[in-house]
Amino acid sequence: MEKRTILAFVLSFAVFIIWSLLFAPTEEHVPVNDEPAGKESPGKTVGEVESALTRPVQTQGPGQTMNREAPDIEEKEIEVDTPLYRAVFSNSGPTIKSFKLKRYRQSVDEDSPLIELVNLEDNMGDFCLVSFSNPSASQHKKATYQVDDQTVTLGVDSLPQDLIFRSENPDGISVSQAFRFYPDQYRIDLHIEVINQAEEPVGGSFIATLRVLPPQEKASYYSYIGLILLVDEELEQVKIKKPFEEKLLEGQIDWVAYEDDFFISSVMPGQPSRGSFRGRLFPTGILEGDYVMPAVVLNPLERISSSFLFYFGPRDMGSLKATGKNLDLAVNFGWTDIIAKPLLWLLHFFNKYINNYGISIILITIVIKILFWPLTHKSYKSMKEMQKLQPRMTKLREKYKNDREQLNKEMMALYKTYKVNPMGGCLPMIIQLPVFFALFRILGNAIELRHAPFMLWINDLSAPDRLFDFPFQIPMMAPPSGIPVLTLLMGASMFIQQKMTPTPGDPMQAKIMMFLPVIFTFMFINFPSGLVLYWLVNNILSIGQQYRIHKSPA
Repeated sequence: MEKRTILAFVLSFAVFIIWSLLFAPTEEHVPVNDEPAGKESPGKTVGEVESALTRPVQTQGPGQTMNREAPDIEEKEIEVDTPLYRAVFSNSGPTIKSFKLKRYRQSVDEDSPLIELVNLEDNMGDFCLVSFSNPSASQHKKATYQVDDQTVTLGVDSLPQDLIFRSENPDGISVSQAFRFYPDQYRIDLHIEVINQAEEPVGGSFIATLRVLPPQEKASYYSYIGLILLVDEELEQVKIKKPFEEKLLEGQIDWVAYEDDFFISSVMPGQPSRGSFRGRLFPTGILEGDYVMPAVVLNPLERISSSFLFYFGPRDMGSLKATGKNLDLAVNFGWTDIIAKPLLWLLHFFNKYINNYGISIILITIVIKILFWPLTHKSYKSMKEMQKLQPRMTKLREKYKNDREQLNKEMMALYKTYKVNPMGGCLPMIIQLPVFFALFRILGNAIELRHAPFMLWINDLSAPDRLFDFPFQIPMMAPPSGIPVLTLLMGASMFIQQKMTPTPGDPMQAKIMMFLPVIFTFMFINFPSGLVLYWLVNNILSIGQQYRIHKSPA
């Protein structure tokens, strides 16, 4: 029975991993809140949002529309260079045509290109666009703004600098957008002001749009790739799988973002307010998310302003938290979040003094092992006591092999006589499961481990370990092909641990247990080396603990 509980534990862990690979989290819910956001901009229901996204362009008067062609202004590109990124803005929109992160490269090679967050071609639309218009205005020609600056350059000690775009459309709507850049933050501030210089009232909404081209390959288990937002203080993952499919949500929106394994592009209102969100997927594979603020009406000569914040950078807890607006909630580890966040903090703490995430993983494994030492010690002691009863249990199985009910009664009497708890070896392991799963999530997609070296051939803790680089591809092995030394060591340590564990009475069960190291080796062969390192160190510590218990007097 003891072996069955351990087998159930191990198989449950394997099933958890396989289930996580095959099935996505539950679909998002659509919060509905009918309370008004304020007297100027009452909230709208989801039905009203759909209507607003499809109704014709509002007119100013007979024969006049808000969206006439703007006067021809030559398109101009402005380069923004800071210690953290190099961006290219266009006065057509205005929008961002390129955003390269200086501290992150596509591979561990020092000459590798910088990470580019904008992956759209010129004919694919705008990566990020904030405008004031009727929701259907995107069907018309976008405005081209006047801008005086050619470049914006910030040094390490520079003060924040502004980049201002101005546009005067023939319909009498004057718009200015002022971007503010910081030398030490990925945050960008935007202040947008609209003045109605026409003779008639004009209606419209502030709309912020993100457009991205997600990778074609399937997302890894460790992280979610797609649109995400914080609405009514709840994190929502917007899963869109079919072309032309749309997802509509409505409520108080703190931010809207697109995130992948390690990076995030987000837009957020200066003040969280009630608004609506629409996410949709185009046949070209482009994913678009619109954040629409409540509609307003501007009388002649009336002006209105609004503010937004952008964050284009790594999914780093410190940087996200410094940005504010609860953006750090974008880093989510599912049901293990309450455990994973403290463990991630501990990983940062160790690395602050050691400056090696590989050694930090080893230290955090030792700390966890120490914390659970009493429980695992009790588990191994119980297994040792159960081993003493194996001969008696074998005899009972032979004697009552045709009477399952009587066998269970005799087994329970045996446990009671020798004061052995058959679940004593399993319960301590079950208690540790949430910590194991939390570390599994952290070490799988932490930006801190991306391209972080450990030692020798392990130069990227976020990638599978490979010694050498074979010129051919090995089946079942993610590229590049090579010798997974760390994974093989992990499998060997698990085999030794199995040999030290008391043998179950059932021969078939014993064979299954001995096959588990092989199964886990194949499962871990494509896992990040940081995760394999944790499992290897944990196995080595467990072997030492088992050895100590076996050598101790009964």
